[in-house]
Amino acid sequence: MITIANGTILGGTELEPIKSNILIDDGKILEISNEIAEGEIIDATGCIVCPSFLNAHTHIGDSIIKDEGDGKTIEEIVKPPNGLKHLALSSSSDDDLKTAMENSMWEMLKTGTTHFIDYREGGLKGVKLLKKASKNIPINPIILGRDNSFFDEDPNLSKVKIAIRKLLKHCDGIAPSGFGEIHDEVAILITENCEKQGKLSSIHAGEYEKLQHDSISEFGKTEVERAIDCGFDQLIHVTAPIKEDLDLIAKSNRNLVLCPRSNAMFANGFPPLFNIFKKGIKPLIGTDNIMINSPNMFRELEYTLKAMRALYKNFIDPKEVLKMSTSNPCYFYKKMNHVNKNDTNDDNFNNLIKNNLNINKSVIEENSYSKIIKTL
Repeated sequence: MITIANGTILGGTELEPIKSNILIDDGKILEISNEIAEGEIIDATGCIVCPSFLNAHTHIGDSIIKDEGDGKTIEEIVKPPNGLKHLALSSSSDDDLKTAMENSMWEMLKTGTTHFIDYREGGLKGVKLLKKASKNIPINPIILGRDNSFFDEDPNLSKVKIAIRKLLKHCDGIAPSGFGEIHDEVAILITENCEKQGKLSSIHAGEYEKLQHDSISEFGKTEVERAIDCGFDQLIHVTAPIKEDLDLIAKSNRNLVLCPRSNAMFANGFPPLFNIFKKGIKPLIGTDNIMINSPNMFRELEYTLKAMRALYKNFIDPKEVLKMSTSNPCYFYKKMNHVNKNDTNDDNFNNLIKNNLNINKSVIEENSYSKIIKTL
């Protein structure tokens, strides 16, 4: 047993600081109390004890091609199936890819990240390769797969259905790239099958203005509207929301993941985070493409806080930014009907965290946040 003593603990959904000790056995928190002091004592005086990070959006396969493509357009670099990174992935050996992904996972661990949600290219083979790479690393990948059949100009829907079923046997959900590469019929097949199996469906949407205007021109809807209409649980980026996009996300309780450093590197602007907060949306945050960004969440959070203050010329509470990588996936517990009003205090919420969130599946509302929590 280990006792972490005299630290300042950030607890509950609001990360309220308390002075206390933490008793840990075999890697799990047994008790949080000022009275405990058992086993090895680690003096945390002057230290902050914080939940570990969830990196909510990565492309870990990009680890094979770091720092290439700078100066090219985003389409030239990452648009499937012929973007710079996709050509590099297809020409790399499994051993090289595995080693590169392992190195990135160790970097995440060393900088406080214990869980990450990955958009995994390479079909079923790519999913299995990431599982193999993470097998002996104490980190938890949430793997969202995809298949090249999704991107055909005239997709064979029967072939797409088979690919989806095969993927969902081995991964935690499905994540095509964006609406510029798939038809809505394919998108609906993805979301319906994920919904049936209680798994996560995710897509890039509204990453920059041209995509939004192209979508309106062709379909009469923004990419955000199409993502919600098709039933996706999780939207990535929304750097360029227009019309009522943010209101739709707030009303539909969709999960929103922001990637500010990636948006900056691709010259796509900065997500309207101040307005997102004002709408009551509880966003997550991710480091996105490892080919252009290190997966260090401290760097992502620091950049986001400082850029927000510069852009909005206003005070932004650092705690609100920290929540994006820690407690925001859990906020819905205080809103759900099955949670007794007496159980919504921070002590009971900490018990949910302490017990690894092993909640009875029959009482968990099937929304985007609950799917992430169940996977964690």
